[in-house]
Amino acid sequence: MQSLEALAREATDLAAGRNLPALNADEAEVGRILQICNACRYCEGFCAVFPAMTRRLAFDKADVHYLANLCHNCGACLHACQYAPPHEFAVNVPQAMATVRARTYSDFAWPAGFGNLYRNNGVTVALSVAGGLALFLVLALIIQGTLFHAPLAGDFYAIFPHNLLVSMFAPVFLFAALALGIGVARFWREAAPGAASGAAIAETTHDVLRLTYLDGGHGQGCNNADDAFTLARRRYHHLTFYGFMLCFAATSVATLYHYVFGWEAPYAFTSLPVVLGTVGGIGLLIGPAGLFWLNLKRHPEHGDAAQKPMDRGFIALLFFTSLTGLALLAGRDTSAMGLLLAVHLGVVMGLFLTMPYGKFAHGFYRSAALLKWAIEKRRPNPVGVGSDG
Repeated sequence: MQSLEALAREATDLAAGRNLPALNADEAEVGRILQICNACRYCEGFCAVFPAMTRRLAFDKADVHYLANLCHNCGACLHACQYAPPHEFAVNVPQAMATVRARTYSDFAWPAGFGNLYRNNGVTVALSVAGGLALFLVLALIIQGTLFHAPLAGDFYAIFPHNLLVSMFAPVFLFAALALGIGVARFWREAAPGAASGAAIAETTHDVLRLTYLDGGHGQGCNNADDAFTLARRRYHHLTFYGFMLCFAATSVATLYHYVFGWEAPYAFTSLPVVLGTVGGIGLLIGPAGLFWLNLKRHPEHGDAAQKPMDRGFIALLFFTSLTGLALLAGRDTSAMGLLLAVHLGVVMGLFLTMPYGKFAHGFYRSAALLKWAIEKRRPNPVGVGSDG
């Protein structure tokens, strides 16, 4: 029986014979590790990465990008692997995948020159942008003499007129959506997955909404540094994701009220926009706080330590978006509403400005990778690979 090293060399020779595009050092490391994993296959049932891997004999740049974004960094394969560090093979799938995953965000970024912001979008940059914008709005209110005022019964538009807010936020939101959309479209074109069936789309939607692959492939969750299983990471991700979606739904419903029905803010505490925003805000407070706590505790081998500033910057912005929003809701009938509103708007604008070039992008790239997996698993294995060859 051939050794893992011999099988890995065979795969490398096959890749060279096919004239595949050259890989950078990080991508080559993923390719090396996947060749070993392809020979071992102990983790084949853990998550989508490993059955997708077995459909390939060699790994080009597009394959590495795709599989890196398919990885959810749960850590189960690292703790199960007999070739993990300190073994000489040094197989660390989560860490290698995380390093390449961040590079895909940078490589596919639009405009291309903004790609380096992924590496620099740390806590300091994220909070500086949000704080600077909030300070600008506070200074504007000081100049107008409206920073503190008589209670206005929650009438935000008495502080910042509706049309002014639209002119400030609409371009930022549209740019963020466009930049993210173009980046993911570039990734999708490179992956070349083909047409998606209704069944593939339904499966992808299910896996995205349930965060299926954060269960470690066995339903027990991710691994802690002490090797114990936990579902905490999955649960905090759910609170963050659904909290954000509920807040977005609250804004969407309020927009519908304003433009379709002519119902202008402020809305009652029992109204649909306020209820959705409150519940979402609580989720968006607990979820990021939990993720930040887990990020502080996580072992360096579970991911790319160089990405921690980017991760924490995004988590911090989500947390402060919720915190300032709930504070504004609680104090909207007080004389401090103008100050609370300016701070909240500054944080929200900071979130959207940095959104295309921070950790927020990972959800879109991962969803695209999951859709590619749902498409390709419904096709026969390539000739010469597996039982369908």
